[in-house]
Amino acid sequence: MNLEAHWKNLRESLEVIEESIEKGLLERQRNIGFNCSAASADMLEILLHKKSLIDPGFIIKHDWFNSKRKINEKLLFSFANKDKIIDLMLRIEEKRNILCYGKPQKEEYILELLKNFNLLKQTFKEAGLNEL
Repeated sequence: MNLEAHWKNLRESLEVIEESIEKGLLERQRNIGFNCSAASADMLEILLHKKSLIDPGFIIKHDWFNSKRKINEKLLFSFANKDKIIDLMLRIEEKRNILCYGKPQKEEYILELLKNFNLLKQTFKEAGLNEL
């Protein structure tokens, strides 16, 4: 996928997250879980493309972040804030499936996901995605 397509998808996910927060965390937990995960993967791909660390056909799959071992096998190269980014993405992915497919969660659970997502966005800014 080209860089502009990733930016388009990222903007869409960020809009859906904001709309879901406005509608109510408990009413839109599935949208929040799915879009925080999707946006995280898009931000990582954008960063890695900008740093010329991956080819245009390289696809990062959200489910890689179910396992630290799996993601370390896939991303053998280093980049700014790699450990912090991976840690935050692992935390986001850990909550994704519960929010998307599980029973309704307490507001604190969703707020923790959003806190980690906002930390991740800030970390990507520090790593070079100033456009966020």
